[in-house]
Amino acid sequence: MHDEFLCHVTAYGISGGQRIGVPLGTYRAPTLALALWWLRDRATWIAERLDPSPESEHFPAAALTPVAQSVPDVPTTLRTWRDDTAHQDMVAEHLAAGRLIRVATRDDTTEYELLAESVDALRMDRALPALITPEALPEPLRRERPLVASAPASAHEYRGHGGDPGRRIGGDDSFGDTLEFGRIYR
Repeated sequence: MHDEFLCHVTAYGISGGQRIGVPLGTYRAPTLALALWWLRDRATWIAERLDPSPESEHFPAAALTPVAQSVPDVPTTLRTWRDDTAHQDMVAEHLAAGRLIRVATRDDTTEYELLAESVDALRMDRALPALITPEALPEPLRRERPLVASAPASAHEYRGHGGDPGRRIGGDDSFGDTLEFGRIYR
């Protein structure tokens, strides 16, 4: 069991022709339950800022306008991810097993990423190169710890914007609309 988890929330966009990441928060969770709570809380935080209630007293009348139907609905995607208890249980299992979790979705200008990983797994990864190279690992272990970039092929029922809610995301789908399990070799 992994005891501590490092969680990050980042927004990515294009500025000056380059992809720029803007950190929206980091949390070192002392327990798995707190890591999951923080990720769900940040998903809610982003959704509420992207899709505020028009009746809110903080906005003058007619200050907010709906976006086009063709624009992906990031707030709904994040709220759906947050409220899917079966999916949250699966995320908990993967984090408890020491795997990196990345949940990302995008609209027409920005990609939003929620990331969590076991601190123990990070420590082990730092020590691993000094002890053994990935090529020297037995084949089953190499397959068990894929590169994050190859993870879309093994994604699990993530509800991206548009499309069938139960459809599994494949390798040909947008990298930003996948739930990825795996570990980055350093």
